[in-house]
Amino acid sequence: MQSGISRDFTASQLWRSHFERLLLNLALVELRDLPMTVSIEYIPVTPIEYPDEDGKPMAEGDLQRKCLVYATTVLEIYFQNHPDVYVAGNLFIYYEKGYPESVVAPDVFVVFGVENRDRRSYKTWEENNQTPDFVLEITSKSTRSKDQGAKKGIYAFLGVREYFQYDPTGDYLNPQLQGLHLVDGNYFPVAANTLPDGTVSLPSEVLGLELRLEAGKLRFYNPATEQTLLTHEEEAVARQAAEEARQQTEQKAQRLAAKLRELNIDPDSL
Repeated sequence: MQSGISRDFTASQLWRSHFERLLLNLALVELRDLPMTVSIEYIPVTPIEYPDEDGKPMAEGDLQRKCLVYATTVLEIYFQNHPDVYVAGNLFIYYEKGYPESVVAPDVFVVFGVENRDRRSYKTWEENNQTPDFVLEITSKSTRSKDQGAKKGIYAFLGVREYFQYDPTGDYLNPQLQGLHLVDGNYFPVAANTLPDGTVSLPSEVLGLELRLEAGKLRFYNPATEQTLLTHEEEAVARQAAEEARQQTEQKAQRLAAKLRELNIDPDSL
């Protein structure tokens, strides 16, 4: 019995082997009839573009533009000796790699912990996923709803610690200067202080400064030095005014001394 089973099994194996060889020969015949070269179409991969601009104007009017320039300039001067603080204005921030539609463009923003260098746009995945710590939006008629709606949500999602809004015209925000600070993913108002002269002041813990509303005009104030932050042009004007005041005081003193001498009084003895 054992030898019979072995013979049947061997015959089955031989038959199966013969059938497999037949299939292989048929396949070789079909392959021989195919062309020797096969062309493969190359489809290039289109790189994802992250535009640097959208063709829209930087600001709606002179008031918005001047405020944007002032805020960006004085913050750059304030942080100029900090190589790991980046200040920018009206720059695209891309926050999801591969999705150029995930973009936001704050009017003014400050990022801590990244290199202070020029950029054409800000891509978070190239910056160790650092997102802005401070954002200022200069609100206008066309941006009011977005500033208080979609952008507010994006900034909370990105973890922007402080979000301020300022309306230079006073027509679209009430109060005209507003601040929010992030707590557990939600924004809460920054308490405003009114000084004796009527100046409205909102502290920014992130910047270590105060945002002040002086006669409706936004100014950054340094409580440590008790000085308002000025642009280089404003500093030059202030120095010129101080020099003119010094000269006027000196001339007044000289006239008084001359008058005393006419009265036979030595001004140095007084």
